[in-house]
Amino acid sequence: MGGLSESAGAAWERLRRLPVWLAPALLTLAVTVTGLGSAQLWRDELATWSAATRSPGDLVRLAGTIDAATGPYYLLMHVWSTVVGDSTIALRIPAVVAMTVAAGLLAVLGARLVDRRAGLFAGLLFAVLPGTSRYGQEARPYALATMLAMLATVLLVTALRRPSWARWAGYAVAVAALGLIHLVALTVLAAHALVVLIAWWRGPAEAGVTSPDRPTASPDRVAASPNHLTASRDRPAVERDRRVWRWLVAVLPAALLAGPLLLKARTQQSRQLNWVHLARLDDLTALPGGVAQSSVVGGLLVGVAALGAARLGRRALLPVSAVLLPVLLLFAAGTVVPLWVPRYLVFVVPFACLLAGAALAAVTAPAAVVVVVLAALLGLPDQTALRRTHEWPRSAPVDYAGAARVIADGQRPGDAVVYSPRHSWLFLDLGIDYHLDDPPRDVLVTEDEVRRGDLWAAECPQPAQCLAGTTRVWLVVAGRHAEPLAAVPGAKGDALRTDFTVTQVWQRPGLTVALLTGR
Repeated sequence: MGGLSESAGAAWERLRRLPVWLAPALLTLAVTVTGLGSAQLWRDELATWSAATRSPGDLVRLAGTIDAATGPYYLLMHVWSTVVGDSTIALRIPAVVAMTVAAGLLAVLGARLVDRRAGLFAGLLFAVLPGTSRYGQEARPYALATMLAMLATVLLVTALRRPSWARWAGYAVAVAALGLIHLVALTVLAAHALVVLIAWWRGPAEAGVTSPDRPTASPDRVAASPNHLTASRDRPAVERDRRVWRWLVAVLPAALLAGPLLLKARTQQSRQLNWVHLARLDDLTALPGGVAQSSVVGGLLVGVAALGAARLGRRALLPVSAVLLPVLLLFAAGTVVPLWVPRYLVFVVPFACLLAGAALAAVTAPAAVVVVVLAALLGLPDQTALRRTHEWPRSAPVDYAGAARVIADGQRPGDAVVYSPRHSWLFLDLGIDYHLDDPPRDVLVTEDEVRRGDLWAAECPQPAQCLAGTTRVWLVVAGRHAEPLAAVPGAKGDALRTDFTVTQVWQRPGLTVALLTGR
């Protein structure tokens, strides 16, 4: 046991000589790139692919119809995919990089607010969370929002300690980018505003943003010299006022840029979030498991973070408010308007890890490492599962690639394809198209999703006429069906049942593929 303790102590001494951000960033990178392409693109990522492969003009048209809030992210991904490509791994690399940077920034923030040990263990704990892998391996904006929330907070602390227009300008850019990438993440500004107000009212020390090893000099010390008596009286008040005004000016660009997006997104809410229900109190209890992607790890994180908050006292103001205020604001809004989606709050997780890191910094290095390893082991089943599928529940994957292989193996010239349902968040057509170089003709489409400026294509109002002359149809149906024709509703189902018979049926997870031939 003594040898293990000495070995851990030696390892800790080596870590102390490295930049505090390096180990968390490298561990996050290693974890997130592991199995990066194992899980198929899921429905939300298919929407990203569909948008990213459109022209900028088509993206503007899409934003006018649906998903305006995600429009800037889609534009970023359009540029990225144009340069790098649209493979599964290529589409997910920006999220990997963002989570890696977020882990490093978390370590830096922890070191500045608490101490080096707190920053290091906060970053290491963040790296092993299943949620970090889940959203660090997804072609969606949540990892970028997490990174920008951390960057903005680090820059805020820097600007409050050593105010200058250059530092506030950097903060302004980070906040504006945060608003463009993810509107909900702007709720972190509630925490920033609270810290700025307390720094104005009581001083940076009371706001918990002074350096732990070099507290801000008191006005009495400044006043020690008679020649500076007047300055000692005026400078603190003037500087406090400047902090408030500079912060207000710094968030103005974000308001100007995100405001129109918010207004447009509000008009699209009924389409964009028609699957979301009003928030209930039990949603709050499920939140830790939702954002950590593991109930047991989420519970562990909350428990250790609570210990850290108790240890920090007033220095806990920023991380605690950065966790609680966004959650409470979104929950309050979600009780009135359907907005409560746990993954929208992924950006608060690093702040919870910072509090947990403060608790771990209070124990010996070996004990802290044990807690990090325990979190990693407890989350291992979820880590493994999310690399099989990003669908939820993970016991119900949707095998777009498997269905596409069935079609590719049996496809002939002149074949057509029909999807049921078409207007579904499963995006059956996008999932099959993504995995096929030369998909069959989508015979019922009258206007594709790009021309419509939408995520869904328009279908023929008279399916029987559009199917006329077609001899072979690949029918792709959501779910498992022994008789897939019977699962197609409406006029589309009537036309298929009248003119076609089922030749063969293939079952794939979440999907049924049937080959139909004309009577």
